[in-house]
Amino acid sequence: MNTASNTMVLDFEKNIFEIESKIESLKYLAQNEDVDINQEVTRLQQKLEKQVRASYSNLTPWQKSQVARHPQRPHCLDYVHALIEDFTPLCGDRLFGEDEAMIGGIGRFKNISVVVLGQEKGHDIESRVKYNFGMAKPEGYRKAQRLMQLADKFNMPVLAFVDTSGAFPGVEAEARGQAEAIASSIQQCLRVKAPIISVVIGEGGSGGAIALATANRVLMLEHSIYSVISPEGCASILWRSADKVKEATEALKLTAQDLRKLGVIDEIIAEPLGGAHRDPLAAVERVGDAILKHLKELLPLSGEELKKRRTDKFLRMGRHFADSK
Repeated sequence: MNTASNTMVLDFEKNIFEIESKIESLKYLAQNEDVDINQEVTRLQQKLEKQVRASYSNLTPWQKSQVARHPQRPHCLDYVHALIEDFTPLCGDRLFGEDEAMIGGIGRFKNISVVVLGQEKGHDIESRVKYNFGMAKPEGYRKAQRLMQLADKFNMPVLAFVDTSGAFPGVEAEARGQAEAIASSIQQCLRVKAPIISVVIGEGGSGGAIALATANRVLMLEHSIYSVISPEGCASILWRSADKVKEATEALKLTAQDLRKLGVIDEIIAEPLGGAHRDPLAAVERVGDAILKHLKELLPLSGEELKKRRTDKFLRMGRHFADSK
């Protein structure tokens, strides 16, 4: 297990961090003095694994939200660079301009030509500003529509990596038709006659997420979240208080486990012990394996059948929730 001395420490990870710090202190001591630390390090590593397993086996929805937002989780471009060969970005919406928050392009996944879409949050201050914290503007969603049309024309599967707190809420985005752009993206998803597989890799927020997740298969990483609104936004609207964020998280049923029970998603992808941020390479590999499995099931289907199944899936979901009220 990798230690995480340089990582952001979540509230419930303090005991884990203390053990990791002891291990690193012992290793530093061994570099400067002739002492045998192997036995003690082995004992602490066993204790560390036990503590991580205990902490992550029973996370609350709010704790899962914190993990989903962890800045060191692998983001969209991490998956693209690891899983997509010969990735070629395709920029611009041909109407207004380029939106760097929305990643889009073509490449090969396991020797299958694919169109790739996704929101990129960035890993540090500079990259987060560059990618607007993963919050796409209308031109981003119109770029996504353009690439979905390309996928439809050349019968290329669409792979979407969803990771956004929501679409950009600024005045300029609203002035350029944010709501219409999201609605049109959802509509375009329903029109495509090629397989669409969406993976919620971190945070799936509101229409900004569903614009890329109206898919044949929607997958979620174990500690990711997917909701119509952020916990903070929900608490602000319902209770008018940020202190109610934990209650809001519980009420939203936004965890992968809740959404699998409700039939909103198709599969939960298990994360490495301690979350994807502790072993990003293993997390990326597991996502790649899951995508390949579903792609093999969808590729033999005709375009009309893929389109029909996708439409029926979401209509059935809507009827179910309407009948349950």
